[in-house]
Amino acid sequence: MSFWRKIAGLAANRLDEAECDVCPPGLPGEDPAFSTAVTALGAKLAKADGQAQSSEYAAFSEVFQPTPASEGNVRRLYQLARQTTRGFEGYARRLQKRYRTCPQLLEDVLDGLFYVATSDGVMTADELAYLARVSELFGQSPLVFRRIKATHLGAEAGDPYVVLGVAPDASEAEVRGAWKAALSQSHPDRARARGLPAEFIEVAEAKAAAINAAFDTVMRERRAMALEGAA
Repeated sequence: MSFWRKIAGLAANRLDEAECDVCPPGLPGEDPAFSTAVTALGAKLAKADGQAQSSEYAAFSEVFQPTPASEGNVRRLYQLARQTTRGFEGYARRLQKRYRTCPQLLEDVLDGLFYVATSDGVMTADELAYLARVSELFGQSPLVFRRIKATHLGAEAGDPYVVLGVAPDASEAEVRGAWKAALSQSHPDRARARGLPAEFIEVAEAKAAAINAAFDTVMRERRAMALEGAA
């Protein structure tokens, strides 16, 4: 399903009233302000790694499919915007201001930009920094960005959320539940109760320590973000 069809479907369903109670009227794909901002962000992303190739427009148009009537204007704007990354923050701010009550829509935009960035099989540090800044300007939490990044690039091996088996933006109750379940399954006492050799008990102890460390890291990160948000 193309991005434009997806957002049209979301708009038709009116989204969740708790998420989108005052969204701009009409379909986002038919909103000139939306189309302009998304096109500029996609074009300037292509320049983020230092070079903008014509083939990158194909990836952009694959996920952000414009309507036939607007395709010519979209292509012209894309070619103009991709000359430099300057100004991308202004487009991200405008999009956030207009669609701030539609968080899922802004997530879809970032998701589409990740797709464009990884379409050539390589994600550069500059592209990742660009996407992180766009996410920040969209008002998304670092945990949302972490989840979307993991969807496209895979989670890092030492990511505590991977150890616990939960999404980065899972609720605290879900995190605690996953921690307790994982710890219960891997607790050294279970190995001892089954009469397993000392080597198995050592492995269980190491795994339990890793689970506890992952939980502590998640809680520490969340407390730090909560303090930053309150500052």
